[in-house]
Amino acid sequence: MRSRRLASVAIGGALALTCALPITPAQAADAPVGTVRLTSEKRQEIRYLWAGASGFRYSPVSGGNSTWVDYPGFVPPANPGPGDLATGTDVITTVSGTTATQKHRSTGASVTLAIPSGQAYQGAVGWSVWTRDTAGAVHVLRAAADGTTTDLPVTGLPEGAEPTGYVIGGSVRRIAVVYRLDGAYSVGLLDLADGAFRSYVTGVQQNPEVVFNDRWLVADWRSIRVDAEPGTQPTAIPSWAVRLEAVVGDQLLLGNPDFVLGGTEAALTARSLVTGADTTVLSSSFGGIGPTLDGGALATAGPSSLDWNVHRITPTEGGGTATEKVAQVPATATGVHGLALAGGELFLYGSTTVGSSVRYNSFQLDATGRPTGQQTPRSPALSTSTCLTGDAACPQLEATGDGRVSYLWTGATGQESVLNVGLDTTTIRNEPTEGDAGGRIPGGTGRYVLYNGGSGTQRVVDFPNGTPDGETVLTRARTAAAVWGQVMWTPGTAQGSVVGTHLKTGQTVATIATGAPCTPTDVQAVNTWLYWACGGTAGVYDRATGRKITVPADHGPARLADGFLLRENRTTHELLLTDFHTGTAATRALVKLPTTDWNTGGSNGRWAVDRFGGHVAYLNGTLGEVSIVGSGVPASPLAQMEAQTDAVPFGPTKSSPWQPVWQLNKPADWTLTLSNSGGTTVRTLTGGTKGAAARPSWDGYGEDGRRISGTYSWKLTAQPRDDEGPALTVTGTTTVN
Repeated sequence: MRSRRLASVAIGGALALTCALPITPAQAADAPVGTVRLTSEKRQEIRYLWAGASGFRYSPVSGGNSTWVDYPGFVPPANPGPGDLATGTDVITTVSGTTATQKHRSTGASVTLAIPSGQAYQGAVGWSVWTRDTAGAVHVLRAAADGTTTDLPVTGLPEGAEPTGYVIGGSVRRIAVVYRLDGAYSVGLLDLADGAFRSYVTGVQQNPEVVFNDRWLVADWRSIRVDAEPGTQPTAIPSWAVRLEAVVGDQLLLGNPDFVLGGTEAALTARSLVTGADTTVLSSSFGGIGPTLDGGALATAGPSSLDWNVHRITPTEGGGTATEKVAQVPATATGVHGLALAGGELFLYGSTTVGSSVRYNSFQLDATGRPTGQQTPRSPALSTSTCLTGDAACPQLEATGDGRVSYLWTGATGQESVLNVGLDTTTIRNEPTEGDAGGRIPGGTGRYVLYNGGSGTQRVVDFPNGTPDGETVLTRARTAAAVWGQVMWTPGTAQGSVVGTHLKTGQTVATIATGAPCTPTDVQAVNTWLYWACGGTAGVYDRATGRKITVPADHGPARLADGFLLRENRTTHELLLTDFHTGTAATRALVKLPTTDWNTGGSNGRWAVDRFGGHVAYLNGTLGEVSIVGSGVPASPLAQMEAQTDAVPFGPTKSSPWQPVWQLNKPADWTLTLSNSGGTTVRTLTGGTKGAAARPSWDGYGEDGRRISGTYSWKLTAQPRDDEGPALTVTGTTTVN
């Protein structure tokens, strides 16, 4: 069992709060192509400040700006006014001193009432205002046609009765009055049309739950028809730990339970006051539930914070209820504590879960960088990591371009592990660093992640396809290093040289004379580009053409991307892009970042660049918001970086399919065909990359639904999603046992 503490709902009054942010917003030289907001998974509870026939106004219970919602297609009445109480369902009353102003929202018609001397305002419904005089008597005030105020004394209250509370329900004509008499409490209804009061339920609690409409009154779990003969006794209703929310037609709405079973959701249910039958009105509903003056109700419901809506509940002719979704309640923004961008996926790390846990969420981007969908969880709920002083992001994180994120987790004792998440919301892959601490993740692609330990040890951690955890495949003394695909690049023995080592074979694949005047202290690799830096100099070597390009090295750490370099000037707060894809370096300011950080800044702290696509993301100065801008630099042609195509032992089967991975250098749409020895296609699979990795799944069945066996040729054809360059085709064979 878990307890729920739910806020009460009030309709009336006004609220207008703002949330000041201590940050100057980012100023983009290039207009962002899209903006996303990281939001909490907790569904936001709201309260209704006013609800009328034309719409309603609400605000978050936790505080914030109020929002107006208009009902589409509402037709205002032709002659609204105090002479027709039914038109009062759209009236807003404001009180100042001894004057009450009433305005019909949808037509603008208004009247003014003067509260007589010796009377104190108590409340208002529709065109009616009620007061109490110094003797304790209740009065109903209403504007007259000649501009004066009519004063209607209330009759029918028992002699000596002292009103202790007024309740607004599902009626524009009536209010409920709780009163005390001889130490006992009772509930009745005051007819605002003629001032007549009638008692209905006696012997209630001091602060009873009361709901009603023009047909029924329910007080303290006892119900009675409004038109019941005098002397009729109310009917007891079996009660449990839920709240009386409203009466709509003949249905008593029940919600906001004190407890719900673990793994279940609170629901809004209805009990017929005629037959006693129970029905579900809205599943996954809690918080903002309340009656409206037209005999209906409003209620929040939805499966998640991203689909959390206000529903309008109205009575049907048969005494039941009908529901209509009338507004979506925006999810609550939460801070971004780390961001990473790879293969058209923007990963944001923050406290989005219910409670103190954190999670990685992602947004899919199209080829232009525009978001194409909602926030999607990409990890389990995670415990927070111990942060090191000066971390640009906590934890250290790297999106590896294959739909996954690797990050550094620090335990309470300071010992670190490299973790890997992203393909589902349940799996965490782990590779401890054998007690190392104070480390960093300088980079990684696909299955391979670099770890630089504080001890001076450098590790390459492998997270291959289909394994439960990671594996350290290389341990060496810490130097500048980069991994791209299957190759690790490190400084060579000759001045300025960089050596490429194949991580699977351990063989040297290339030795590059970069032209650096010293041993590089920073090495990065993207496609055919190699970046080096040492001291106050930096350059890029193009392995495809042999070009050596000098790039700026004047503003701290840089981040290499496909054909350009990104740096942050921490003095001017400018994000600088150096385009070198033509062989000549040209630098421009991409955006001026906020002058104050949400975190400590730096790559993957408050900005990130997609090495597998070319877009740039940055915190724009609004809580939880990240903007995306294109680099303007054309991407390299589509290429395969690495592949894992081993056959499945004793398979594949439906429960253990063949799941190869082709790591590409940018997003693509792919087609995989499997053919027999005669060249006949037996199965065709299609899809889009996760990040920049093609991840098909084949169960060993043909197009005709029959199980097949033997050796089959496969052909993967990938079409670049950005339409830059030709399609890619790779081939091979696999065995079905």
